[in-house]
Amino acid sequence: MEQKSDLSRLELVLAQYRDIPGSLITVLQKAQAVYGYLPEDVLEYIAQSLNIPAARVYGVATFYTQFRFQPVGKYFIELCKGTACHVNGADTIARTIREDLGIGDGETTEDGLFSLKYVACLGCCSLSPVMMINGETYGSLTSAKVRDILSQKRKEAGADV
Repeated sequence: MEQKSDLSRLELVLAQYRDIPGSLITVLQKAQAVYGYLPEDVLEYIAQSLNIPAARVYGVATFYTQFRFQPVGKYFIELCKGTACHVNGADTIARTIREDLGIGDGETTEDGLFSLKYVACLGCCSLSPVMMINGETYGSLTSAKVRDILSQKRKEAGADV
């Protein structure tokens, strides 16, 4: 049985955007910021609150790759697989992450600390290969550099647990 979300956490967002036509993407982005992903009951609540069909909400949410439907780890890694990154070693970086964390694209470590998502482009081609962790960019990656970054994130997590 799916856990119910605290829908009251969305009230300020919905109050702000309820009467603004074309605000669905913004509402979905803000809802994802609140919950970390888009739970099913939140999508249904958005549809009801904005008085639009649930199918439209689901259609928009599933069309854009920025939206997630499962919780992600504390550290959300986006690994660029664009042309420049591919040519400069993104597959090696992906292999390093897989070896170090034991996860592949779309997966989360068992401890819930790390999630990995391959993305088409991060727009940082001059830094290729590149990844972002929770919006922070790490470029000119090597396997050793990636291992160091992941190790540092583990230490950070241990410090505030």
